[in-house]
Amino acid sequence: MTGTDLDEAAPTGAEAAAADAFSAAGQPGGLKAALEAVLMVVENPVTEQELAQALAVSVEEVRAMLVNLQQEYDGYTGKGPKSADDPQPRGFELRNVGGGWRIYSRSWFAPVISAFVLGGQSSRLSQAALETLAVIAYRQPVSRARVSAIRAVNVDSVVRTLTQRALIAAVGTDPETGAVLYGTTPHFLERLGLGSVAELPRLSPHLPGLENLGDYEDTTY
Repeated sequence: MTGTDLDEAAPTGAEAAAADAFSAAGQPGGLKAALEAVLMVVENPVTEQELAQALAVSVEEVRAMLVNLQQEYDGYTGKGPKSADDPQPRGFELRNVGGGWRIYSRSWFAPVISAFVLGGQSSRLSQAALETLAVIAYRQPVSRARVSAIRAVNVDSVVRTLTQRALIAAVGTDPETGAVLYGTTPHFLERLGLGSVAELPRLSPHLPGLENLGDYEDTTY
């Protein structure tokens, strides 16, 4: 559903009644607490428009409060430069990634969280999977054949793995060859803490050997 669909969709009788009955300002803690309540249960980043619709307030009010919460969780009061008297950062933070907002645990605590959730075992992508994911991220939409040509190996099994992990997905077909084209997903952006693929860093310092991807830009497979 697009943003236009959200704006134009007529609420059902039950939804309208619920919206009429609920007032964020009338709840303990007001809009701030209401936003926190929603953010605590979302599994994927949620947009400002969706939050505004759910809480029956304007997008501007939601945006301002989200920034306020983000600063509060970071231990910044917004009253001048940060000082020793400011509250300490929380163990969680509010991020704007993948086109929406969500609460995450802070990266500082990754080791203890990994030990607690995974029992000390980590599920990592192989080097082959990382290189394939990088090619797709920087050349999307791209077919498996083109990725295979760039990496000089068959990537079918790696593409299946990346698809199963929801890091990539089919985004269309090549009009000339009919080949399936792949691109990264919102989950990929979320995992990297990015707002869009435009924020991806330069590739060559991280994956030596793939710095010449531009050479394949005009090649057809």
